Amino acid sequence: MKNILIIFATLVTGLLSAQNIKPTYEKVDSNKVKGTFFHDNGSIQQQGFYKDGKLDGKWISFNSKGEKVSEGTYNKGVKTGTWYFYDGKTLSEISYDNNQISSIKTWDENSTVVANFRK
Repeated sequence: MKNILIIFATLVTGLLSAQNIKPTYEKVDSNKVKGTFFHDNGSIQQQGFYKDGKLDGKWISFNSKGEKVSEGTYNKGVKTGTWYFYDGKTLSEISYDNNQISSIKTWDENSTVVANFRK
């Protein structure tokens, strides 16, 4: 659980910190926008969608090497369903229900679940 909180704090801090490379926003349809945020080295840091000004749909985060570190879905700005957080050695699956964590599962780096997440 401690690793999950550290990863989450790192992702939020990264998003809020000043970037040398400005985020890009691409209109997908009349009410949906795709946002892409970058690391200082130019690689993608986070990518996902906004609807009516709120996080909505699938969001993926990457480390500065381009490796996926988290993936999950927002609905009207609220985390929903299953989220995955990878720290290089373990993959944590966190399920959300009514905007609260309902369960947590963890796999080690040798698991096929981890290998599938990295794709």
